[in-house]
Amino acid sequence: MTNDKEVLRTTAPRGWREATEAALYGPQGFYRRPDGPAAHFRTSVHASPLYAGAVARLLTRLDAELGHPYEVAFVDMGAGRGELTAAVLAALPSDVAARVRAYAVELAERPADLDPRVEWRSTPPAGVTGLLFANEWLDNVPVDVVEVDEDGVPRRVLVDGDGTEAPGDPVDGPDAQWLAHWWPLAPEPGLRAEIGRPRDGAWAAATATLTRGLAVAVDYAHTRDARPPFGTLTGFREGRETAPVPDGSCDITAHVALDACAADGSALLTQRAALGALGVSGGRPPLTLASTDPAAYVRALTRAGEAAELTAPGGLGDFGWLLRPVDVALEALLADDPLLVDVADHEEQ
Repeated sequence: MTNDKEVLRTTAPRGWREATEAALYGPQGFYRRPDGPAAHFRTSVHASPLYAGAVARLLTRLDAELGHPYEVAFVDMGAGRGELTAAVLAALPSDVAARVRAYAVELAERPADLDPRVEWRSTPPAGVTGLLFANEWLDNVPVDVVEVDEDGVPRRVLVDGDGTEAPGDPVDGPDAQWLAHWWPLAPEPGLRAEIGRPRDGAWAAATATLTRGLAVAVDYAHTRDARPPFGTLTGFREGRETAPVPDGSCDITAHVALDACAADGSALLTQRAALGALGVSGGRPPLTLASTDPAAYVRALTRAGEAAELTAPGGLGDFGWLLRPVDVALEALLADDPLLVDVADHEEQ
């Protein structure tokens, strides 16, 4: 009997976007498996409860900016198994939690042990007021890959089910326009790029579901002034980086051109800056606490270590946070952040 992975492995060559879509989100795709993403890679959500606490703090500030509405939404895009949604609900002040309507947006089946307050959906709710939070969602929106050939022409890369690549047709139309503007390639054979246009559309559609509030995308990211010359497409399986093979056996991901996703009024900053503005600090507790309250010192030291991981340069701290306010003042939500960068700054470079 032929199984789904055998079918995917024998698939004829096609673009990476189509191949990834089938491998991740098909009937037996990677993101529909019962073990969940946490079995294969570790995100900020899994690194420390401080992350959910910071998101809860952001939602609390947003609730105040919105005037404490009767109902405020928390929409977790690409929710995995609902870990962030449940942790945010647990970290909220009781008066805010009582008015929060939580949505976990994911294609997999609802986990049996998930907090019953969480509404499980395959698409985000429309017309809500609140916080839409997409942690490492956009990097799994499938994209096509292009590579410059020997004549200096960017061609779409085709891939078969076992990961073997071949050159396809030259890139044209809207994809070529996107590349020219956001990821221009020199005519040097071997240079590669990922066409982020599907992610721009996915983010625009997600943010359009908000009537009022804030949308935040957090991801591996790069901007136009520092695109990686050979792209970033890769795979993850059982905690290790691996070759991206579109057979459903591994995650397939690529860093996000967050500046291309941005709309007017958006802002882009690092996770280090964002979490700092939300009260997450990796500073060590005072040594005097060790003598006056040793247990409290150990707890504070643990929190400092977790905060250091979340904000580490060269690691999670370099993740991009793209913030899209919808009829709210962004400054009121991150008023203490001196490193807030308007996306227009990148557009002018």
